[in-house]
This record gives sequence, structure tokens and C-alpha cells, in this order.
Amino acid sequence: MKRKTALSAARILLIVFVIVQMAGCFIAQPSFHTNRVSAVHVDAGRLRSHVCTLSQTFHPRDSEHMENLGKCADFIAGHFVEAGAATESQAFSVERRTYRNVIGRFGVGKGSKLVIGAHYDSYSDTPGADDNASGVAALIELACLIGRDPPNREIELVAYVLEEPPYFGGSSMGSAVHAKSIAGEKAGITGVIVLEMLGCFRDERGSQSYPAALLRLFYPSRGNFVAVAGSWDQGDWVKAVKVGMQGTTDLPVRSIRAPAALPGIDFSDHRNYWPYGIRAAMITDTSFYRNKAYHTIEDTPDRLDYDRMAKVVVAVFETIRTIR
Repeated sequence: MKRKTALSAARILLIVFVIVQMAGCFIAQPSFHTNRVSAVHVDAGRLRSHVCTLSQTFHPRDSEHMENLGKCADFIAGHFVEAGAATESQAFSVERRTYRNVIGRFGVGKGSKLVIGAHYDSYSDTPGADDNASGVAALIELACLIGRDPPNREIELVAYVLEEPPYFGGSSMGSAVHAKSIAGEKAGITGVIVLEMLGCFRDERGSQSYPAALLRLFYPSRGNFVAVAGSWDQGDWVKAVKVGMQGTTDLPVRSIRAPAALPGIDFSDHRNYWPYGIRAAMITDTSFYRNKAYHTIEDTPDRLDYDRMAKVVVAVFETIRTIR
């Protein structure tokens, strides 16, 4: 009897183990694909300069500070123009105020379009160096790389406004406005990549947390990687972005596909493309699961790792060149 009980317990444990491993593969999408190490270089000093300008010179840049938001938009547009993009503002009104997304286009009409975006507003009176001056700095440097070495496809770079509360989750988000404006082009859009917090990296054990304890079985305890995140039903796109980035630098790349109910999965502008059936994923340092200065006055430029940020930009650029 004891022998039968032990065998039954062993079978149950084996079944549980197999189920957990299958779930991990489905969520984390392990891939052994790698790419050649990129020869592209991004200047970490330029990234720091952009972050400082946005988070210090134009601080605060929340929805109430229209003058600073305008300066941010002009700053971004100037860099897009300098890179050779066809640049325009997408103006829209919210509560009797006019806000604007900044759009820079390359290779218009060359095949299926890839959209890459990042929001330039910050939460309340916080400096928002990581959230999200880091994403905008990366967007600007991507524009420079694309201008110097244009991929044979159409690229649309978008700097969004009004991502942060009180507008987050509503139709007044800049990305919601942009998503609605391109919904009719769905068939001609490869997908959307949103850059959301790219500058916080930690090598200490325990520096990375997760929204569910189970995820600790599949992901590192050190916050030394960049993540690609998306919804449960867009796993193919999430994995495609990760595969495009892997191996182009020595920065580890992880991915997660999960229901939007998992806190953080839809916490950025990519969420607004899903209702239109447009594939969209977020590239992130995992935000408040790693950066303890999230949405505080401590989110300052000195806390960011610009060398690893530069590697993220390189990896995204190489993905732009290869993803389909």
C-alpha cells in the first residue's frame, strides 16, 4: 500500500512539473535563436543628454504644464527633422487644451509599415528620467540610425503625449488618438513597438520582482535584462520582437505574454492598438518591478545606465531591419 501511495504521489508531482514547465514555455517563450553581434554604435553620452534635457530642462512635463510639453514636442521634432524624417504634429484637443503627438516618417510607401513609439509626458511633478525620458531618448537615437542607414521599409516614429494619469486608460491618450488614426491601415502595418522605461538595470540578486510568484520560476532574480511584453493572444509578435533583438548585443532579452489582467502587461501605449487588431508589444526595463523610483521625485538621470540603454537602442534598430 505504501509503495502504491508513493508511486501515485510521484506521478502527481511529475504531472504538476510538466504542467508548470509547459506554462513557463507558453508565457516566457524560450528561444535558442541568436543573431550576429551588431556593428552599430549608439553614443551613451547623447542618450544621457536627451534624458537630462527632458527631465531637467523641461521639468515638469505633465498634462498641466503646456509650455514644457510644447518645448518637448519641438525638441523631438527638431531631432526627427535633423535625422531626415518627414515630420508632422498630430494635434488634438482635450478639455479645451491642444496637445500634440510628434510623428517622424521614413521610407514612406516602402512595404509594410512598422510603428515605434514612446510617450514624452511624465507623471505629476516627477522628473520622469526613466519614465519616460529614456524611451524618448531611444526614439531620437533610433531616428538618427534610421536616417543614416534606412531599412528597406516604412518606419513611423511617434512621440506620444498624455500617457500618464489622469488620462491613462482613456481615449484622450496620445497613443489612442494615433491608433485610431491608423486603424484603417491595419492590413499594411507589420506591428507596433512601444518603448517604455529603458534605463534601469540592476545586477544584485533580488533586484527584480514580479507580479506573480510563479514567474520567479521562469525569470531571473537580477534586473539585468530588457523585456518584451504583450498580451496573451499576441505571442507571435512578442516573440518575433524578442528574436529580432537577441544576440545583437550582449544584453539579455526576455519576453512575456500574459493576460492584460496581470499587472503591468498593458501599462503603456501599446494597449491602444489591440482593439483595432494591430499587433503591439512593449519593450521595457519592467518599470516598478525593478525601478523603485517609479513615479517619484527620485526618478532622476543619475540613476540610469546609459551604456545598457545604448544596447537596447542597437537591438531595436537591428529588429527594425529584420522583423516581418
